[in-house]
Amino acid sequence: MLCSASCVTSKKVNYLQEPDKYIPSYSDTLLYTDYILQTDDRLYIQVYSIDEKISALFNGGATFSNVRQMARNNSANSNSDLYTYLVDTDGNINFPTLGHVYVKGLNTREVKHLLEEKLSGMIVQQGDMPNLSVEVQVVGRTFSMIGMKSGRYTLPKEKVTIFEALAMAGDIPDFGYRHEIKIVREVNDSTVIKTFDVRSEDIINSEYYYVEPNDVIYIRRMPGYSFGINSAATAVSVTAGTISFGVFIYSLVRRIINAAKTQ
Repeated sequence: MLCSASCVTSKKVNYLQEPDKYIPSYSDTLLYTDYILQTDDRLYIQVYSIDEKISALFNGGATFSNVRQMARNNSANSNSDLYTYLVDTDGNINFPTLGHVYVKGLNTREVKHLLEEKLSGMIVQQGDMPNLSVEVQVVGRTFSMIGMKSGRYTLPKEKVTIFEALAMAGDIPDFGYRHEIKIVREVNDSTVIKTFDVRSEDIINSEYYYVEPNDVIYIRRMPGYSFGINSAATAVSVTAGTISFGVFIYSLVRRIINAAKTQ
């Protein structure tokens, strides 16, 4: 009885299973959209130009060759604070020479085009070739996990799947609920909670497949977690130990009773 109630079967823990009456089928709703900027986001912005004066003006004194060298050395993260702009409570970033630029509600490509348009209008063009281009990235992108797994993790790239996120956290322990994963997500200045079964292979085509910045993933414990039984062998071992302990107690009580009778 203990084994049937607490054993963790492959059906409960395996990923990418075919949908059936226990595992839901998700409709093909996968439509990856660029992340929409929100308040408190931080943008890494670099301006590239063959004109050294322009590069120095917008990159804190760094010339075009310096910026290219940093890009080749992948040192943007180590120096990101020098070129990072906070989206304030009004939705603006404070950019050199331009002042406040409203970026909330835009994606990074839209911010790139917006800045290139504004900056190009301030700079004389050389023929048909623009004098500059702008690189925009969101930095400090994280997600959190609570419940059976706890921690805050940095998103290493723009598109991170739920399986990659779970792997970063060390996967879900055997006694974690895989069929009721909850994600708390900020959408258009409101909070929504999405619940899904990560065991279903249909998850890869659904809206739940990609993790977004600031997501909070909640993993519940199964009721049997407190027993620590995660296999049939463990269940047999626990049952045998319980029986042995019961026999020992029974024998001890009988001895005490017999000793009392002889007196």
